[in-house]
Amino acid sequence: MTLEERIKEVKHRVEAACQRSKRAPDNVNVIAVTKYVSTQMTAQVLKQGLEHVGENRWQNAEEKWNALGQQGIWHFIGHLQTNKVKDVVSKFEYIHSLDRLSLAKELEKAGAAHNLEIKTFVQVNISGEDTKYGLTPEQTAPFLKQIRDFSHIRVVGLMTMAPFEAEAEDTRPVFRALRELMENLNQQAVTNEPMTELSMGMSNDFEVAVEEGATWIRLGSVLVGKEEEES
Repeated sequence: MTLEERIKEVKHRVEAACQRSKRAPDNVNVIAVTKYVSTQMTAQVLKQGLEHVGENRWQNAEEKWNALGQQGIWHFIGHLQTNKVKDVVSKFEYIHSLDRLSLAKELEKAGAAHNLEIKTFVQVNISGEDTKYGLTPEQTAPFLKQIRDFSHIRVVGLMTMAPFEAEAEDTRPVFRALRELMENLNQQAVTNEPMTELSMGMSNDFEVAVEEGATWIRLGSVLVGKEEEES
């Protein structure tokens, strides 16, 4: 499939998932994860009208951002080391992986230096896997209270990564739990304004994530594909 064909196929699958769950497709945003493709392929992605680009390491993103940074909205979706905050804050509009106080402090400091409000997702390790970053569900409310007065950080929602499952349906409890956690946290009013965004769902499970309320889905292989297909 060409890039254009994959985009159409993903759009169709998102619309079908929204129809099943009685949601409006306009409420689901697609992030094209370009971490494994070149600057040239990323340019094609943007040319096709996909404005949201996701990268997980500054070392891999730097060349692409320098060439294309003004053409899209950039999302940092990987684990963010505190010593890389200065590199990404002024370039990435969204940080999807806020998971500890030391990182929040660095983001607040960088936001103040650039006079920016940084849109963040707090990463929650719903599945409890040792290999995944993120707060436990029980840690999330206390953490949000700790950073509530950080004036340059705006927590827009929560993010999680589900385990890779052979059957996408098996990821449903993870996505449902994140949605219910956000609802509970909003009821507790632990943030200055209610959180509205859920960053969850990747190539192998995004339809289930959409059915469970995802507002941002992070798609790599199913959307961007493999570069040799485009050469």
